[in-house]
Amino acid sequence: VQLQASGGGLVQSGGSLRLSCAVSGTNGGSKYMGWYRQAPGQEREFVARITPGRSTDYGDSVKGRFTISRDIAKNTLNLQMNSLKPKDTAVYYCQLITRGVTFWGQGTQVTVSS
Repeated sequence: VQLQASGGGLVQSGGSLRLSCAVSGTNGGSKYMGWYRQAPGQEREFVARITPGRSTDYGDSVKGRFTISRDIAKNTLNLQMNSLKPKDTAVYYCQLITRGVTFWGQGTQVTVSS
């Protein structure tokens, strides 16, 4: 299984970015997918998750600003990030859990300038 995250970059405070995570190498099985982030010197933080039934859950710091979604046909996971703040600056990682195994993407850097 491989997860390839993309879409990070530099944006001004109040701006938007859309992250994508391309998934390959999976064969069936229910998939729980999510996004986490890690800022320098801090622990990895939960951002959002989506279940096989498309239920969603968000970390308190991003509720109302970020939206997670899946494109089954393209086998991608997306994260629409609006109203970005400098505290959102971090490396963002996509996660896939299937058949009891957790996989991580390589991370994409998001930097929000004030």
